[in-house]
Amino acid sequence: MTEKQYLRYIEEVKDRTKIFEPFKPKILDVYRENDFQRLEKAAVYDYLEEICGNLPATERSFRNYITYLTDTGQLIFNGNPRRYHPVEELPYGKQMQIDFGEYQTKDGLKLYIFGAVLSASRYKYCGFQTAHFTTLDLINHLLDCFEYMGGMPEELVIDQDAVMVLKENCGDIIYTKDFKHFMDEMDLKIYVCRKSDPETKGKIENFIKFIKRNFLRLRDFDGLDDVITRALRWLSRRANGKISLATRRIPKEMFAEEKKYLRPLRNSIYRSNMSVGREKRKVDSLGTISVNSCKYPVPEDYRNREVEIYRTNEMLYIYDIRTGEKLQEYGICRIPGTKVVDHARSHQKQLQYSELKEKLQRKFSLELWEIFVEKNYQAYPRYFRDQYSDATRKFQGQINIEYLKAALKICLDNRTYTMANLRDTYLYCKQEAELNIPECKLGSNPRLRNITIKSTTFDVETRDIGVYHDLVTEAGS
Repeated sequence: MTEKQYLRYIEEVKDRTKIFEPFKPKILDVYRENDFQRLEKAAVYDYLEEICGNLPATERSFRNYITYLTDTGQLIFNGNPRRYHPVEELPYGKQMQIDFGEYQTKDGLKLYIFGAVLSASRYKYCGFQTAHFTTLDLINHLLDCFEYMGGMPEELVIDQDAVMVLKENCGDIIYTKDFKHFMDEMDLKIYVCRKSDPETKGKIENFIKFIKRNFLRLRDFDGLDDVITRALRWLSRRANGKISLATRRIPKEMFAEEKKYLRPLRNSIYRSNMSVGREKRKVDSLGTISVNSCKYPVPEDYRNREVEIYRTNEMLYIYDIRTGEKLQEYGICRIPGTKVVDHARSHQKQLQYSELKEKLQRKFSLELWEIFVEKNYQAYPRYFRDQYSDATRKFQGQINIEYLKAALKICLDNRTYTMANLRDTYLYCKQEAELNIPECKLGSNPRLRNITIKSTTFDVETRDIGVYHDLVTEAGS
């Protein structure tokens, strides 16, 4: 064709009748009934075929016709399209993106993936575990990542995952407790992505896919340790050792430059084997340590011993100096001279007393015994441990249940709830029952109306009445 012929042909083709033009009203009705939402074109084609019978062209032609309707403005979809542009390249040491993934290997091993990538050099790190991530798991993977890279970035890019973010709250982001502490001690800035925001953290999402397709898909593993060992070699050989399509450079070589801009590692309260930044403190005889003129309690077993402490702007952490185990944590008190209360210790003490009470109630299978122990617990809450010891000491060996029942009834009726009184009453009932002395009740005094005493029958000499008459007569004369 000549140029003029070609232009004339284009004009004719542009305005020619479309084969699906007769179905245009029905097509628009389908979209109208669905509020002009974007629908799967294959689903619309199938629906038209169902109500209209065989259609005059293929599904591919139908797709082209829908595109023609949208291009010419005859079909306009609802919703505002998201407008975005690629993120600018960042300077060295500025940003690291992190994300998670899941994968099941060919032999059935379920893996949970942690991935991290430096935005500038594309230098990468990955970690694995076999259980769902918790906040502490995430922190440990981040510490491993920082050690692997030999430093920390200025900013982390994360999504709204529940192990890090509780609520976005219109920009006033609420983080999980441990993750907030970790941010503070590491002085990390956090950038939280909005939902459905692939441009912001596309680098890490691509890396998670790369881990699944390039490393995990083709391999079988003997267990988690095997995955971790081989992943580190794969990172050096492939992920960080081959040219990146984005930068046209090898990440390992770029990282040699970026590492100079990373911030130095810091000590973390979440690593017991790290001791940088910790201080020693001597626990006094009352089981407390002094920090900034405030008293903080520690477990009683550590009285007069040394412990280690680590402070952030908001929190105080106390550690065993030998094992590194975290013993206590407190919010920093700002008022000098304050004695901080360990509510956990009070709760634990109360829990111990409650356990002692339940254990003591199981000593005898008697309803009266359970009631008496409960009354004893309520009457002597501060001294219940002493009452418990007294009961276990006084009621050991062979105990007669019938005598114990009688003693319990007397003590409960007279509202005397000490274990010592119960033991004395039990011995009294036992002694009197063994002597077989009949009972006599005193009812005149209301305070003693329920107390039973014993009476004894004596043999008294009897005389004739005349003897007493003679005595009276003699006295009168």
